[in-house]
Amino acid sequence: MRKINGRIMTVMLFSAAILFLAAITISGSIFSDEAMITDFSRKNLAPSLQYLFGTDWLGRDMFIRTLTGLSMSIKIGLLAAFASSIIALALGIISATMGKTADAIVTWIIDLVMGIPHILLLILISYAFGKGFKGVVIGVALTHWTSLARVIRSEVLQLKEATYIKAAQKLGVSKFEIAWKHMFPHLFSQFLVGLILMFPHAILHEASITFLGFGLSPEQPAIGIILSESMKYLAMGRWWLAVFPGLLLVGTVILFDVAGESLRKLLDPSSAHK
Repeated sequence: MRKINGRIMTVMLFSAAILFLAAITISGSIFSDEAMITDFSRKNLAPSLQYLFGTDWLGRDMFIRTLTGLSMSIKIGLLAAFASSIIALALGIISATMGKTADAIVTWIIDLVMGIPHILLLILISYAFGKGFKGVVIGVALTHWTSLARVIRSEVLQLKEATYIKAAQKLGVSKFEIAWKHMFPHLFSQFLVGLILMFPHAILHEASITFLGFGLSPEQPAIGIILSESMKYLAMGRWWLAVFPGLLLVGTVILFDVAGESLRKLLDPSSAHK
């Protein structure tokens, strides 16, 4: 029997993680209306084959409700992480290519953002933009770019010393053209991996501020709201209201981390021979 090498296994892990996350996102969107249906004839039912995650005090199917909440969290994570990665890419390139003044300003902004307690800054920005879906996306996007910006800045500083970059500068090629045509292709792998690894942080922080009451509105079946509401009923023995949504949230975060690490290995030239 032929042994599966590490690279093929990495591809399989990456594909499985992406497919499972896509299934959660799509199924949650499909059943979004059903997640809001209440039926008092089936309230507070323990997990069973008919209701995998049980039902809550309003008779809502917790499995469908959890899928819908995770689907919403993934969508917020995708939007916020993409916007945050764009900010990191732009500021990282500006910092490394536009002179000492620009570098000092960008570095100061990075230190300022990283110096403020993360969850506090996220709550303040989300609250300032009206909370809800828009406020959470903007809050997450404006607070998660700093680490990736530092990585990109470091990469650009190394690329500036390359012979072909110096040749392009002497030929009078504009800084923007050098950054876009000569630097970005080398930065794309770092950008893509950083983008995917940002998803789990975005999802966890969205769930955290929603749990604390500063995120999505209580009418939405968000995972943070599900966990927040379930706290009232744990003492009554309805453990399934928190355990299953919490486990699925942790599993989703782990899958994003697996996808990001797998992609990093696939894009790493040193792993090609493994």
